[in-house]
Amino acid sequence: MRKLIFKIFFHFIIALTFVQCQKVTDSSTNEEPIVEQKKPNFIVIYTDDHGYSDLSAQGVKTDVKTPNIDALAVHGVRMESGYSTAPQCIPSRAGILIGRFQSKFGLELNADSKEGFNAQITIGDRLKTAGYTTGMAGKWHLGANEEIVDHGFDQVFQKNSSNNEIANFDLNGNTFPIKEGSTNLYHLEACSKAATTFIEMNKDNPFFFYLAYRAPHVPLDATQKYLARFPGEMPERRRQALAMLSAVDDGVGEIVKALKDNNLLENTVIFIIGDNGAPLKITKEDKPGGGPGWDGSLNDPLNGEKGTLIEGGIRTPFVVYWKDKLINGVYKHPVSALDFAATAVELAGMTKDNTLDGVNLIPYLNGEKAGAPHEILCWRWGGQSAIRKGKWKFLKGDNREYLFDLDADIGEINNLLSVEPEIATELKEDLRVWTNGLTPGGFSNGGMTAAANNYFDYYLDGLPNN
Repeated sequence: MRKLIFKIFFHFIIALTFVQCQKVTDSSTNEEPIVEQKKPNFIVIYTDDHGYSDLSAQGVKTDVKTPNIDALAVHGVRMESGYSTAPQCIPSRAGILIGRFQSKFGLELNADSKEGFNAQITIGDRLKTAGYTTGMAGKWHLGANEEIVDHGFDQVFQKNSSNNEIANFDLNGNTFPIKEGSTNLYHLEACSKAATTFIEMNKDNPFFFYLAYRAPHVPLDATQKYLARFPGEMPERRRQALAMLSAVDDGVGEIVKALKDNNLLENTVIFIIGDNGAPLKITKEDKPGGGPGWDGSLNDPLNGEKGTLIEGGIRTPFVVYWKDKLINGVYKHPVSALDFAATAVELAGMTKDNTLDGVNLIPYLNGEKAGAPHEILCWRWGGQSAIRKGKWKFLKGDNREYLFDLDADIGEINNLLSVEPEIATELKEDLRVWTNGLTPGGFSNGGMTAAANNYFDYYLDGLPNN
C-alpha cells in the first residue's frame, strides 16, 4: 500500500511538472507556438550470462555469428568497457531497471529480499509519466511474474523456457488481464515476436520495451534450426551457446525490420547489454545435456567469470545505437548499465534526476561532450568490492587486494599493488567512501563464498584448481 501511495504521488508530481513546463503561445504576442520534438522510443535488449567474447563485432572469436547486432555496433557505438552492476542475474536486473546501484536498496545478491526493489520507482514507471507505453518480454527474475505490471510495465510477455508464458498480450496483438498462456514457439523466437508485436501495437506513441532474452544462460536449449548453423568440431556446450545467440541475433534483425517498416528506426534508441559475464566453472567442462555448468560462452581476453568482480564477471557486450545521431565506432571510456535509465529520463524530456546513479550517455556518444562520463565506477558483491578510475582498477576480496592497469593488462594478470602503492591507497579510500554509502556499509557484505575464494585462487593468484 505504501508503495502504491508513493507511486501515485510520484506520478502526480511528475505530471504536474510536465504540464507546467509546456510552452504555450501567448495570445497577446505574435510568437509562433513551439512545436515539441517527438520523443524517442527506447529498446533495451538484455542478454543473460553473455561473455565478452561472444559478439563477432568484438573481434575476439571467429566462431560466433551475430551479423544483426554487429550492424548496430558498426553504425552505432560499441563500448570497449561496458559494465553490468553485478556478476549475477537478479541484482544486475534490479540495477538497470531502477537506475541506482542495487545495494542502495538491499538487493545485492540473488538470495536477498526483493522488498527494497519493490519499493523503488522503475524506469518504466518514470517513462509512463512522460507519456510512454511500456512493455517487456523474456526473463523477469525479480519476483512474481504476475506482478510485473506493478513495476511500470503496461504490456507483459514473460517467457524464458518451454513453459507457458505469463502475459497480458498475445503475439497477434490482443490484450487481456495478465494470465498464463501458451505458444508453441521456441522461447527466444517467442520473445522476439513479442517485441515486434509490441512495436506494431504502439507505433503511434512513444514506447519503451525491455527485452530480456534468457540466452545463453543454462539450460542450453537451442533448436536444430540454430544448431545447424555451427557445424564442425567444438564443445557441444559451445555450439549451444553460439546457436542461442544466433537466435537472439535473428530477433534483433526482426526488431530492426519492424522499426524500419514503421518509419521508427531514426527515432529509436537501442541499448544491447549483457547482464553479467559467462560462467566458465573454471574447467569449461563439456557436460552432456543442457543443465547447470559452463554455458558455452566465453569471456576472452578477460580474466575471471560470473560470480567475480574480476573483469570477466562484469564487463560484457554493450552496444548503443541511434540511427545517424551518434559518432560511429568504439568508445573507450568505461560506461555502466545504470546509464540507460539516466539517458532515457533526459531524452524523454524529464528533469534530470540526481538520485539516479547513471549518466546520460548521448552527449558523450554524439561528440557534444568530451572526456569520460564517469570519474569512477564502483561495485560491491558479497565479500568482493572494486573500483575503476580511468585505467586503474582496485579489487578487494575479503583481505586480498589487487591493483591493475587495465590499459596495459586487460587480463588482470599483473598485480601492481606493491609497484604503485599511492594509487592503490587513493583508490581504496575512494572505494571505502562509496561502500560506506551502501546498505549495509563497508567493503564486504557477508564475506567471500567458498566458490569466490576458489575463483580468486585460480584466476588472480595462479593456484591450481582444486
